[in-house]
Amino acid sequence: MSTNVGLGYDCHRFAEGRRLVLGGVELDHDRGLAGHSDADVLTHAVIDALLGAAALGDIGEHFPDTDERYRDVDSLELLRTTVAMLSARGVSIIHVDATVVIERPHVAPVREQIRASLAGAIGISLEHVSVKATRGEGMGFVGREEGAAALAVATVER
Repeated sequence: MSTNVGLGYDCHRFAEGRRLVLGGVELDHDRGLAGHSDADVLTHAVIDALLGAAALGDIGEHFPDTDERYRDVDSLELLRTTVAMLSARGVSIIHVDATVVIERPHVAPVREQIRASLAGAIGISLEHVSVKATRGEGMGFVGREEGAAALAVATVER
């Protein structure tokens, strides 16, 4: 059995008239993130980390933004599909650690809900899903509140 690690990253601009979804949880905010799907940067980063750990490409390869089937899709559905893809190849997900980079709103009040949402979609216990958040401290596109980003690391065994 071998242990592999994958890294995922995603970012999206803020847009009026959109919902703000992180890890499958809708946050109360005046703007959401723009994207072909629900633009859930956190879930997208987790998907890329899992695909990377399994050496299966990236999210754009499996769920292209040119495919109308994925317009406004719930990213947790894409995550569940990714987990099934890994499972079919004998890959077991051991741990996911993720960081959201967003100036506001604060993620702390819904952090446990996000962890539970991701753990449920992945099919692993809550103690194997870590979610953290940080701000841009007024610097860069995050600090200017132009968008949000997320990074994730996934550990898998096969």
